[in-house]
Amino acid sequence: MYNTNIAAKRESGFRFLEFLEIYHLFPMDADRLNSPNTSAVLFELLGHQLQFSQDPNSKHLGTTVWDASMVLAKFMEKNSRKGKYSPSKLRGKRVIELGAGCGLAGFSMAMLGCDVISTDQTEVLPLLMRNIERNTSRIQSLQDSDAFGSIQVAELDWGNVDHIRAVDPPFDYIIGTDIVYAEHLLEPLLQSLLLLSGPRTTLMLGYELRSTDVHDKMLDLWKRNFMVKTVPKAKMHSEYQHPSIQLFIMNPRPSDGTIKDTQCEYKTSKLEENEESEENVDIDEDGDCNSPRTDEPTHNRVNLSGQELSDWETRRYGAMAARFLRDVKIT
Repeated sequence: MYNTNIAAKRESGFRFLEFLEIYHLFPMDADRLNSPNTSAVLFELLGHQLQFSQDPNSKHLGTTVWDASMVLAKFMEKNSRKGKYSPSKLRGKRVIELGAGCGLAGFSMAMLGCDVISTDQTEVLPLLMRNIERNTSRIQSLQDSDAFGSIQVAELDWGNVDHIRAVDPPFDYIIGTDIVYAEHLLEPLLQSLLLLSGPRTTLMLGYELRSTDVHDKMLDLWKRNFMVKTVPKAKMHSEYQHPSIQLFIMNPRPSDGTIKDTQCEYKTSKLEENEESEENVDIDEDGDCNSPRTDEPTHNRVNLSGQELSDWETRRYGAMAARFLRDVKIT
């Protein structure tokens, strides 16, 4: 018996794809959703044109440039003019990236002067190394390459104590983007975060909401072990943001137990308060993340004016189509 619900979804899916095609939001190939030009992503960062190879059709999720990595990289770019994310403050800071994939987020930290170790599973390392080598050569060939830190690649399976010991923790920063997508990964990720952290470590994690159940359990684990702040949209790059993508900044809980278990609420020392820049995250007295008024667009609406879309908008509409068709089988 033909399932009318599936038929309706399939028809809706075709209509939605036709809409995207008409407005040039998601050009369709004749027989596949992934077009050939997805083999490389061009990304402008800090005045440099970078290129990251990817393979969305592989069996490993790490071979795709995920949007949260772009959001984090552009957040760092926007807030690098002054304050604790400026190159002068980040110079020589040790950074480890978990689940680096194609390497975009980690490379952005190296461009700000950090010494970065980008890590992932063995299957992803060849692509990761190729991206790192290509873009490092491009940056170092320029006259202003002295601002560049360093970046290397290492294998790290979450929860593997030998792998963690080999990278010589603790680190000044731990970063990761779109590395939480299944519940069974939460515990080994948390174990790795704790083993890689020191008392003054800052964790910066970007995440696109795909499962509310996984999201809630993830935040519950994080809040029990770290002080968790959510970056307001106004602090992100005006274009590279999306309602479903969040950035979290976390610090280990102090041993005196004075931290309240609510999102964004924390205490800072006088030294840390003096180091805070107006360019960085604002937290109010009640523990809520404040977003100052801004006239910057959030780019949440479909562009129907006939104007050419940016690469970021095209990616987000593509993600919208993929999510819409998640349970629609097109034959």
